[in-house]
Amino acid sequence: MAKHRQHSEHHEEHVDESWLIPYADILTLLLALFIVLFASAQVDQKKLEQMAQSLNAAFNGSPAMLEHMQASSDSTPNQSIPPTPQQNRSNAWQQETAQLAQVKKMMDKYIEDNKLSGGLETALLDDGLMIRIKDNALFPSGSAVLLPQSRVFAAEIAKLLVPLPQRVVVTGHTDNVPINTPEFPTNWDLSAKRALNFMKFLLAQDTNLKPERFSSTGLGEYHPLASNTSEGERAKNRRVEIMIQRAHTQR
Repeated sequence: MAKHRQHSEHHEEHVDESWLIPYADILTLLLALFIVLFASAQVDQKKLEQMAQSLNAAFNGSPAMLEHMQASSDSTPNQSIPPTPQQNRSNAWQQETAQLAQVKKMMDKYIEDNKLSGGLETALLDDGLMIRIKDNALFPSGSAVLLPQSRVFAAEIAKLLVPLPQRVVVTGHTDNVPINTPEFPTNWDLSAKRALNFMKFLLAQDTNLKPERFSSTGLGEYHPLASNTSEGERAKNRRVEIMIQRAHTQR
């Protein structure tokens, strides 16, 4: 009898662990709820469908769970990730490059159609679009007065500049042969006056060309393209350059 009583008492003290099963189910449902909330905030519908399939397998294809996930997805508006500052700069740079490339194409066509390749050329550079004009296409030797024929293509250049928002710098260059006249004591003076006169002519072609966008400078003989060791090389150095400066950078 005593043995039977001891056995019963021992059985009554045994811990009932049946509560662990519904507890585990609750934890599983909570995990599923968090997954659903996370998935509903995403814009990738394909990933959401894959997650729904996984949960369907985990919960034996519960219709209520799938309907909730689908409703969450349908009620959440598409969200786009805003571009980073670097992406904005890159997009602006690409758009500006396309714009300058179009201007270059139009200028190159004008040069080809009018057989001006011996005096004009263009180049799309990191700093912007360069239009380079040899001095003999613009001025008489030792002078800063525009030749009559140069005014025709200068007017065409002005037309291309009208719709552009970028700054424009006109720069004069000479060779290394010294000049010493009452009007031009040095090559600095000659190059600066040529750049200024050409810039003023451009601005006079259209009132929509804003003077605040323009500047001119003379660099004399100190930025040569060639060696100055022959007349042909020196001729390359005597030039006026129009730089349409980029407003945007890649970085």
